[in-house]
Amino acid sequence: MTAELPVRIVDTADVADGASIGAGSSIWHLAQVREGVQMGENCIVGRGAYIGTGVVMGDNCKVQNYALVYEPAKLGNGVFIGPAVVLTNDTYPRAINPDGTIKSAHDWEPVGVRIEQGASIGARATCVAPVTIGAWATVAAGAVVVKDVPAHALVVGVPAKRIGWVGKAGTPLQPTNEENVWVCPTTGARYVESNETLQEESA
Repeated sequence: MTAELPVRIVDTADVADGASIGAGSSIWHLAQVREGVQMGENCIVGRGAYIGTGVVMGDNCKVQNYALVYEPAKLGNGVFIGPAVVLTNDTYPRAINPDGTIKSAHDWEPVGVRIEQGASIGARATCVAPVTIGAWATVAAGAVVVKDVPAHALVVGVPAKRIGWVGKAGTPLQPTNEENVWVCPTTGARYVESNETLQEESA
């Protein structure tokens, strides 16, 4: 049997007692992981990052320095969250109610961002809930995502728009001589486009 890798939590991190941290995961300086978080194995949470109450993270996720992952976000396996990324949770934010009273936790319903397997969110990008980022998609640095992103899409800008496709290696796909067929220059994998979606060809 293979020995389970230890969890590494540095002294200056703030990890709630009710958080579940998977084997082999590391939580670095000044990071905060709230109650009810379910973190998979071999995850990395960088300096100053925030993981909100009840957030679910798959295995092998990387949350870089000062990223803010607000509940109830859900991250699939192998998701990359770049430095200073924000995953919001309030579609119509207000500090006060219409009558001027301060909003409490009971006055609004959090909505989450869902990021599927292998997707990457570039530095300082913002994903405005509720949106879903499809598997293996890439959100460019500084982009603002306000609508769902298809699997394998490369989106940029404010608001984010698709400018191409990416493969599982993260590199932009190149067109071929065949209509609606794309190829990954890194792995050679081929993908077929249909109705603004992309699927990898089966071997």
